[in-house]
Amino acid sequence: MLVIGIALLLGAAVLAPLAFRALRRWSSHTALSAVRPRALAALAGREVRVSGVAVPGPDGAIESRLARAECVWHGHEVNRHYWSLADAAPASGERTRERACDSIADYASDEPFGIIGEGAPAKGTPVLIAPEDAALSGVDMVLQRVVGRPQPGVPAQADDLLARVKGRISGLFRGETIEFEYREWVLRAGEPITVHGVVELRDGHPVLTAPPDGRLRIERGPAAEPARPAPRAVDAVLLGAGALATACTGVTLLLTAA
Repeated sequence: MLVIGIALLLGAAVLAPLAFRALRRWSSHTALSAVRPRALAALAGREVRVSGVAVPGPDGAIESRLARAECVWHGHEVNRHYWSLADAAPASGERTRERACDSIADYASDEPFGIIGEGAPAKGTPVLIAPEDAALSGVDMVLQRVVGRPQPGVPAQADDLLARVKGRISGLFRGETIEFEYREWVLRAGEPITVHGVVELRDGHPVLTAPPDGRLRIERGPAAEPARPAPRAVDAVLLGAGALATACTGVTLLLTAA
């Protein structure tokens, strides 16, 4: 009986550290899933994948440039459609016109906004996102307008969007202009997002930024795999607890036998 008790104690001593590490990993995973700033601060310098809900940044919600829609991020693009002269056909020797398109303006907001965990209070402390040069996918297009070039004797459509375009309009204006196309996308507060980036500490607070060799990726929509406790962690904890309980029972039996 003494040999069995010693064996059980040794087994518990081996399993207890494993159970402790598994419990710590499980706690860290849960904290990260809840988008807790303290948990993310502990991962400074590491790449992470965080899912939650978009919320306004420190200065509140912003307004998109073209559609004037309230949001936390917006971006727009201006395309110029034109007639391009194609190469001459071998048979006729005449050049034909082909429709082409160039982007002449491209802008995305860089005001920081936040992310909180699903179900967290709206006034909770968010983790900030620095969207400079971020790649967003799945966001809503809120405006698409085509404005044709003025034609002789035809009333021209009012182009009130040109003055709202942020940034410089540039490009090689080739061929004959057909029309200008304005498009704008927004990300609204309360929408589910998943962010892939690096944790950076700014004034002691975690901020999700782009990795040194890539771009910050923000995907609108619910996470493909909802965060949940890792089964291995739970199993290890239960196993360690079971081993400890068994060892204690063995010691009790030894004492009783004595």
